[in-house]
This record gives sequence, structure tokens and C-alpha cells, in this order.
Amino acid sequence: MARSAGVLRRFGAMLYDALLLVAVMMVVTALVLPFTAGEAILEETVGAFEHAYRLLLVGIVVAFFGWFWTRRGQTLGMTAWRLKVVREDGALLTWADSIKRLAAACVSLFAFGLGYFWIWIDRDRLAWHDRWTRTRVVMVPKR
Repeated sequence: MARSAGVLRRFGAMLYDALLLVAVMMVVTALVLPFTAGEAILEETVGAFEHAYRLLLVGIVVAFFGWFWTRRGQTLGMTAWRLKVVREDGALLTWADSIKRLAAACVSLFAFGLGYFWIWIDRDRLAWHDRWTRTRVVMVPKR
């Protein structure tokens, strides 16, 4: 099995992916604004549409990671940092695996990043969400 990726490399890939996701969300927001007459998308200005908008943004995040993880095991940020996410058996993730992993990774991150920093003390260099979802992020060898 390939070597598990470290914290800093994972955060580097996350930064790249976050920049891409913010750009996509900005484009989607720009496409939605004509429906709100250019008003900010707030509950006070657009009512329940704000909830649909937030759901759309969450859907974009889920679709982004799900698409890349189920097709190649790598997002664009992970490709740049030579990382790949796989199941314990080495197979690509399914959509169900991807959704579980994304939700669990949010827990690891929102706990002040402790779930990620756990890698430094884990014998297999796994984050909380790696263990919970039976997945791992591995290094991809240079070509």
C-alpha cells in the first residue's frame, strides 16, 4: 500500500480545491442574482429562496468532490499535490463513500482541525475521517 499523506500536503490540496470551489460558487451566484434583481441573497430580501440557494452551494461542494473522487480518486488540488483518496481495499470511492467522507471530513475540520492533526500521532497516519469511512489519502509517485 502506498504511503499515507501528511497533514501539510493535505491542507495544500484543500487550499487549491477551496479556491476552485469559491470560483465556481461565485459564477453560480452571478447566474442567480438576476432572479433576485441583483439583491443580496438573504432571507430578509429573498425569503425561502435563500435556503434553496444555500442547498445549491452545498450541492456544488458534494458534486465537486463526488465527481472527482468516484472517477479518479483525485480532485484538481489533489492532483497538483500528488494525492489520491482510496478505500481500504485500494478501490475508488463510491458516491456513498464520497458523501460519508465529505461529512466526516467536515467534522474533522470543524473540531479545530484536530481530526487532521490526528495524523501526527496515528500509527497509520490516518485522520479521523479516514478511520471512520475506511478510506485513506495516499501519495502518488512522481511520473
